[in-house]
Amino acid sequence: MSPSFAERCGVHDEAREAALGRLAREIDRHGLELVRVVWCDLHGVTRGKTLTARAVVPALRDGVGMVSTLMLKDSGDRTAYKVFEPEGIASLPGFQGASNLMLLGDPTSLRVLPWADGTGWLRGQPWFQDGSPVDLDSRRVLQRALERLAQRGWGFKCGLEVEFHIYRIEDTGAQLDPQRAEWPGLPPEVSMVHPGYNLLTEGWFDMAEEPLRIVQQTAQALELPLTSLEIELGPSQVEAVFEASDALTAADRMVLFRSSVRQALRRAGYHATFMCRPPFPNIMSSGWHLHQSVVDLATGRNLFRRDAPAEGTDPLNARHALSDIGAQWLAGLLAHARGMAVFCTPTANGYGRFRPNALAPQSALWGRDNRGAMLRLVGSCGDAATRIENRIGEPAANPYLYMASQIHAGLDGIERGLAPPPATETPYATADALLPTSLGEALSALQADTDLTAAFGKPFVDYLLQIKRSEQTRLEQAKDPEDWQRREYFSRI
Repeated sequence: MSPSFAERCGVHDEAREAALGRLAREIDRHGLELVRVVWCDLHGVTRGKTLTARAVVPALRDGVGMVSTLMLKDSGDRTAYKVFEPEGIASLPGFQGASNLMLLGDPTSLRVLPWADGTGWLRGQPWFQDGSPVDLDSRRVLQRALERLAQRGWGFKCGLEVEFHIYRIEDTGAQLDPQRAEWPGLPPEVSMVHPGYNLLTEGWFDMAEEPLRIVQQTAQALELPLTSLEIELGPSQVEAVFEASDALTAADRMVLFRSSVRQALRRAGYHATFMCRPPFPNIMSSGWHLHQSVVDLATGRNLFRRDAPAEGTDPLNARHALSDIGAQWLAGLLAHARGMAVFCTPTANGYGRFRPNALAPQSALWGRDNRGAMLRLVGSCGDAATRIENRIGEPAANPYLYMASQIHAGLDGIERGLAPPPATETPYATADALLPTSLGEALSALQADTDLTAAFGKPFVDYLLQIKRSEQTRLEQAKDPEDWQRREYFSRI
């Protein structure tokens, strides 16, 4: 018997075969009729194939074909490479002619979707038809970054703190009118679920309880470790906070949370968006604050923890509360802040968030429990939960790339023995080390960051730059930039 596709990929063994048996039994036990095999694209959007229940196990052995141009789309679904011209695709072997890739699902990742009757969900990753991995896949990018850490016996722990907006759908007429269909199309007409400007108020939570209950029930049904739901400052803005976990698990959870919440709320008549700045006159930007620490894989010990302040330091010195490893990691994040920006804030819309006195960063600075700085040090000597909170991210970021950028930047700080400057107490008082203020500036900053480019691999960075420049060019050519962002982002993310 010839080997299956999964065997040719080198991922199928006795343990995976046993997992396929358990998966088949779970599909039967839950009475599933359809199973979605889903993959996360460069923009953090889930795509995939929906299989009938009987087709699932064979597909996890032999793969499911998908057009390779799905990996070459910009944020508006335009293919950013000329796949039918040899010179247009020469830098990406295996993608010529819109050829097929194979999507291979993980049999241990089954979730039963609580909003869709008889429907399951599996996480997948793309492979070339010859059984080799597609290295441009963003999940593999994070896996490679984690392998760098693992060579030192280290792991990466992350906590998710995600702001987003929920609106009530009032009319889908324009969105679904075939006479008005465009590429991309219009979003639905919406109204707010709370009026905002009353942070954490119980009354506004009560007003928005119906959609927040859907968020809560959806997350818990999918076994996502949600700890709190909060009313944020902006109109119709909310926040979800999750328990910390290893980075790959945290990234997988973020992908599942975003796609699931949008779908479940849509079924109930709500429009959820992870767009940083929705297209309305008076809104507050949404951020994704990534809490991070490095841990010893053997013991689980937090390697950022310091038991006593370093000799001769004061509270403005990072080594007063952070270990030497933690301080060097912090310095690496600062050194690569501009270069990493496009991984953390990948949309043109997100750069409107970097402004003074907005609880968002403006410059590459760090502070002790200071929410105006890009990096907020949380914890003190002896605290096992000591961590760095990076406040640069927007909620639309691809979580695999966001986390990989932290690892590569932090490791560079360690490998070069960098020392961070003193903590800031006035994060908006200086124009030094300003973060990029546009997508185009962020792309240029990444291109100029040779160390970060080398860490990600130049082929991947070149690929990312070409796709994001397609997005930037279309924005520059738009007759109505606000309408462009409404269609490009508010309608789709």
